[in-house]
Amino acid sequence: MAFVNLNPGTLLAPVPAVLVSCARKGEKPNAVTIAWAGTVNSDPPMCSISVRPERYSHDIIEETGEFVINLCGEENLKATDWCGVKSGRDFDKFKECGFTALSVPGMEAAPAIAECPIYLACKVKKVERLGSHDMYIGEIVSMGVSDKLLDESGRIDYSKAKLVAYNHGAYYALGDALGFFGYSVAAPDVLERRMAQLK
Repeated sequence: MAFVNLNPGTLLAPVPAVLVSCARKGEKPNAVTIAWAGTVNSDPPMCSISVRPERYSHDIIEETGEFVINLCGEENLKATDWCGVKSGRDFDKFKECGFTALSVPGMEAAPAIAECPIYLACKVKKVERLGSHDMYIGEIVSMGVSDKLLDESGRIDYSKAKLVAYNHGAYYALGDALGFFGYSVAAPDVLERRMAQLK
């Protein structure tokens, strides 16, 4: 296999397409589309988002110290894209997209988006000024999952969420499950049973 050397860039892909919601007390909530979000720690559970300083949501998160990561499904995709190209300075995004602001435990003002299948409510623990973006590292203080995603045993069936990924300018549906954590060393009977559960 041959490689072509390219100038350094943000070639990591795919990444989740998420809506980050935030609000100041007594003001309309806002939602911003973020592709640069990720898990950074498990104990305590923490996530990061990277936001350009010129974005309307940047100052809200800076002032309030909280944000909610809303995972987006195929049903939310058009609204997710729209929230990435329009500014909360000019539009009430919740109104325009038909979003319902959902109060969540642990948040003073930032709501979740009730139309999204999963949310992670975060309190800012650290800010890294990196250049084009500021990275907000937040501790997850509460989470919510739509009851429509739970199977009969109470386990989350992520396939029902129809989550989407972002890959350098394009959105993609997630494909078939190819394995599970540890499948490379699983006993044949475990492999067969677990893979059947993923279909």
